Amino acid sequence: MARSSTCTLSGAFLWGLVTFSAQAQSSSSGLSEGTGREMVTGVCTACHQISQITRSSGYTVEGWKELTSTMIDLSANPQQQHEIVHYLAEHLPPNDKRAPTLIPGDVDITFREWQVPTLGQRSRDPIEAADGSIWWAGQWGNLIGRINPATGKMKEYTLPNNSMPHSVTLDHAGNVWFTGNKNGSVGKLDVVTEEITVYPMPDPAAKDPHTAIFDNSGTLWFTLQHSNMVGRLHPNRGDIRLVTMKTPRSRPYGIKVDAEGTPWVACNGSNCLVKVDPETMALSEIKLPIAETTVRRLDIAGDGMIWYVNSSQGRLGRLDPKTGEIEEWPSPSGPKSHPYALAVVDGIVWYNESGMRPDALVRFDPATEKFQSWAIPSGEIHAGIVRHMRSTRDGNLLIHQSSTNRIIEVVPEPTASMQ
Repeated sequence: MARSSTCTLSGAFLWGLVTFSAQAQSSSSGLSEGTGREMVTGVCTACHQISQITRSSGYTVEGWKELTSTMIDLSANPQQQHEIVHYLAEHLPPNDKRAPTLIPGDVDITFREWQVPTLGQRSRDPIEAADGSIWWAGQWGNLIGRINPATGKMKEYTLPNNSMPHSVTLDHAGNVWFTGNKNGSVGKLDVVTEEITVYPMPDPAAKDPHTAIFDNSGTLWFTLQHSNMVGRLHPNRGDIRLVTMKTPRSRPYGIKVDAEGTPWVACNGSNCLVKVDPETMALSEIKLPIAETTVRRLDIAGDGMIWYVNSSQGRLGRLDPKTGEIEEWPSPSGPKSHPYALAVVDGIVWYNESGMRPDALVRFDPATEKFQSWAIPSGEIHAGIVRHMRSTRDGNLLIHQSSTNRIIEVVPEPTASMQ
């Protein structure tokens, strides 16, 4: 298995990094004074900002030990580990400052978790293949991976330098495609030969392929968030066409294809959803009612309704593409809940409240307009943010907790009405 994560640090190199990083950052780290502060600053900022720690829900000594062990291997120096986790537990104990409003209900679910091999990779965006295997993107580890759910066996594949894959998707032959978010590319892993083919963007301004999806004809559609573009790749010909969004800085993010083969795009920088003409790539922008709206992701239900998360306003929305009618519902945890990932499974809408700690998984039944929600576990703790979710063939839900490098399958238990 590949173990390429630059955040898997230990020994003398780790101590040198701590000394250098602490001198540069301890004065403005935002952490309280105390024994272990410099150690925490140096080790943790090698991979992420201190705000990732200070904005957490806090943990006990055992909780911090479990969390940090999914990010970095400190087993070779137990004294360093002891100093770090005891400092964190003392100065950042459990708190409920951003606790979600969890709504009880009649549906029971179970969480099945896998912790991926390479530490610190920020595993994300799981998707199920036709053979039942689950693929994911390890963005910070510059890899993609596969789980055999029946055996738990995992394999990781190192990608070309600086790919930093933001997401993965599958073509009709089962090959795995990834978006090279850092090196401006789209790539394909042939699952039989394990060879990787790279398709660089034809425009140097197209720097960050983000999320991709295939339509039924085998054409790959993808967004480029900060480049403010939508792209189309014909795999057989290898040609790529790009179009720029109508609204500057609209930041195209999530993308889905409806039953007629028309791509729809979510705007993470503006109050819009965008319909893409699959032939001409002409863009039709639909403005959402609240001007301050931004949308991370969307999905399309079996009846053609387009569901989206109003991330900036803490709301769930629905667009009827035939009539143009738009309706929104406040999310249970309120305006700051920041709904993020979303999937419609058998007519039920699932999404997460990423602004909460712990991250909450929310179920919404359009027939009754009732919500139900659960705290998402990461082993024995709650940590991380779901950034994408998709369904399985069995009607389950695939999510992840990138902070703890976990891929999770959510299994709803049948209710009396389902039976």
